[in-house]
Amino acid sequence: MQLTATDWIVIGLYFAFNLLIGLYFRKQATTSVSDFFLSGRRASWWLAGTSMVATTFAADTPLAVTGLVARYGIAGNWLWWSMAFSGMLTVFFYARLWRRAGVLTDVEFAEIRYAGKPATFLRGFRALYLGLPINLIIMGWVNLAMVKIMMLVLGVSKIEALGIALGLMVITASISTLSGLWGVLWTDLFQFVLKMGMVILLAVFAVEASGGLSSLKSSLVLVEQNRHSTGSVLSFLPDLHSTWMPFLTFFVYIAVNWWASWYPGAEPGGGGYVAQRIFSAKDEKNSVLATLWFNIAHYALRPWPWILVALVAMVRYQNDPSFASDPESGYVRILISDFPVYLRGLMLAAFAAAYMSTIGTQLNWGASYLVNDVYRRFMAREKTERHYVNAAQATTILLMILSAIATYFMGSIEGAWKFLIAIGAGTGLVYILPAFVTSTAMQYVFHLDQAKPSDFAYILLFTVAITSTVWLAVTFLTKPEPEEKLLSFYRRVRPNARLWGPIAEKATDVVPRRDGFFNLIDWLSGVAMVYSFLYGSGQIILGDTAIGFGFLLLGLVFGGIIYFDLNRRGWETVAE
Repeated sequence: MQLTATDWIVIGLYFAFNLLIGLYFRKQATTSVSDFFLSGRRASWWLAGTSMVATTFAADTPLAVTGLVARYGIAGNWLWWSMAFSGMLTVFFYARLWRRAGVLTDVEFAEIRYAGKPATFLRGFRALYLGLPINLIIMGWVNLAMVKIMMLVLGVSKIEALGIALGLMVITASISTLSGLWGVLWTDLFQFVLKMGMVILLAVFAVEASGGLSSLKSSLVLVEQNRHSTGSVLSFLPDLHSTWMPFLTFFVYIAVNWWASWYPGAEPGGGGYVAQRIFSAKDEKNSVLATLWFNIAHYALRPWPWILVALVAMVRYQNDPSFASDPESGYVRILISDFPVYLRGLMLAAFAAAYMSTIGTQLNWGASYLVNDVYRRFMAREKTERHYVNAAQATTILLMILSAIATYFMGSIEGAWKFLIAIGAGTGLVYILPAFVTSTAMQYVFHLDQAKPSDFAYILLFTVAITSTVWLAVTFLTKPEPEEKLLSFYRRVRPNARLWGPIAEKATDVVPRRDGFFNLIDWLSGVAMVYSFLYGSGQIILGDTAIGFGFLLLGLVFGGIIYFDLNRRGWETVAE
């Protein structure tokens, strides 16, 4: 695809605006480590929540969704749609508690909840595990998506495309080192608006180029016949007799995977950059609303423009062997063929925005672990705040370089997604080494292939079973935590008193909270609301407006239940 001078001007203005944001927030972001990594805990819900959404909308996301839809139909998205259970769990059971904890990273939590050397080891191990290998896998697949886009759009080799991606990462790292999380939050807001607008426009142009929605749906019937697949491509739920999603695999997704696996943006109970945004919120109310907005936008509002383009690609390239071998590339190929020439610069800027929003967060988030929980905790204590800010900036650059190396050896975005879910199985309950060892042994010793649905289900089930056995055994066979540690934690976080009976009785200075039942109602309502909005909007887009509006109305009813309960219970003031 040839770019004009106007395209390059648009792209240049996009980068200049992002750098200006970084320069604007430089002073207030580099005063302390808290300012650098948590924006001084002064973020509003709409800013923190939109930043979460922007982070999970990476350059790889439309490509990965295209690959899933091309292989399995719309229902293939249950690979990540199932995580809505976990996301809403974070909103109603954990967001308040995370904000009350007042920590800088989620791994720091280990030492406020547990005592002694085991807690110290757990904090350090998790910081290294998440900050390096896991973080590099995530950045690697995001880089890989950008490399694929550059190879297709500009017609360059993988090495040349990696060089372009590295250049984009240098700009992103510059913003992150200049302005910390403040810069990340505000560039995320700008980038999300830009990239969401462009993907919606692409979906409109792609459907029009296919003769309209009715013509597209008719063509998909022929695609299904040629594929000899079970179930409709347009079906929201998978055919449980299919080879790609048998009942066992679907059961694992909706009943086990969401609570038992660590996955970025949907950690059971919250974690990673979601927890970071919760910590950055100005108070408890803003932390809950930020996480709620993130889950609604992430699962219910965003997917359909990507899905429509994926469906067009299925029809357009159904007889193309290159699409069959690499369906993820279909999204970019539709962009090249269907997007108007006069908007190409904006679309490339939107892809750069999708890339930068995720990479900016991963760099800042990974550096927060390595600096706060490794360097500051174990290697250089009692230094000045300026010293740690300098260390954070240097660590950001180091992570950028390592991620470029990881990208070169990566082959598939979907494969990286599944590998990350598999090695994280069981760690949603507690982050311990057996999860990694068991999952790796299942794949490389017993030769179960995580790319095969049934094998993936068995890998996850065995890993969860073994990991859970280990942590339960350790829990019951070891001594309880010292009472003074538990009292300190209870006073600080104020969890549900029913689950802390003996400790709650002794902490007479704390007003007991017994809100578990209402949190459960809100959680179930939140999950139902998200799926109602997701299905309802999809039905409207695909032409079944009556059913679609019915589900949207149902979603509003569940949303009303949540609104009434949250306002009835009120909010606590966070003591800093």
